Amino acid sequence: MSFASPIYLLALLAVPAAIGAYALARRRSRRYAVRFTGVETLAGLLGAVPAWRRHLPAALFALALAALAISLARPERTVAVPIDQATVVVVTDASLSMLATDVSPDRLEAARRAAHTFIDEVPDGLRLGFVGFSDSPHTLENPTTDKGTVSDALDSLQANGGTATGDAVLAALEMLDSANGKDKPSKSKRPPAAIVLLSDGKATTGTDPLEAARQAKRLHVPIDTVALGSSSATVPGPGGMAIPVPPDPETLREMSQISGGRSFTADDAGELDGVYKRLSTQLGTKKERREMTAGVAAVGLALLLGAAGLGVRRTGRIP
Repeated sequence: MSFASPIYLLALLAVPAAIGAYALARRRSRRYAVRFTGVETLAGLLGAVPAWRRHLPAALFALALAALAISLARPERTVAVPIDQATVVVVTDASLSMLATDVSPDRLEAARRAAHTFIDEVPDGLRLGFVGFSDSPHTLENPTTDKGTVSDALDSLQANGGTATGDAVLAALEMLDSANGKDKPSKSKRPPAAIVLLSDGKATTGTDPLEAARQAKRLHVPIDTVALGSSSATVPGPGGMAIPVPPDPETLREMSQISGGRSFTADDAGELDGVYKRLSTQLGTKKERREMTAGVAAVGLALLLGAAGLGVRRTGRIP
């Protein structure tokens, strides 16, 4: 919680002052109390009043003062709200190494399921694009708010060929450039955009991925990377020979650092799903302060009315 006018928190000093005044009044009332010799008889007739009940109206009054003082300072809380016209392109590796079964049931299917979770959970107003790639970018879906279209493109992926990570990122940047308008004079004034890149191996062809990341930085497009798989994974090669297909988290991490994004690693389906869920709550939203003055003031007023009601009921006066 933060405060738009913190100087008014000085009004909280009224709370200890009120407590002190209450304690002083109680002491004076005891000093001038009339002695009554039949206390036991009176207690039997009226019943003993617990101490906490006697002090409850004053406690509610002190809490009411605190709430009203806080409301004067205009309390605020930070919430995540959708960004209008934000665009995210999901870039998914569909090379032959995605058939490795170190991630159950295989890397491609695990990536597909996690991406579906991401698509389902991002804000509805977010524009989503898609790039599937192997030797080259081959499955492209321009940014749209129709999640079903992007899901269909994701479902069409088939694992085959090598890994052209750099070319896939450049295709995503071209897609974002077209969607956001090349004619705008300043890239920084364009709607927010980001790339989510999942890959399971080293780039084997095409543009250097780090050069693609530098291009993303120039366009103010962060790349969040996910390195999928374990270092011991293999896929069947010619003649049944096992071909190692370890992920390349170092290059992906460097791509994220260059472009201003974040990097993640996942070596099982549950971890991958968690990464995509986290990204779905972070992308397409921004932190915004919302004032809570009315709510806090309402609580203070309710406490004040409660204190007044209990005070009048017990002693015939407001505490």
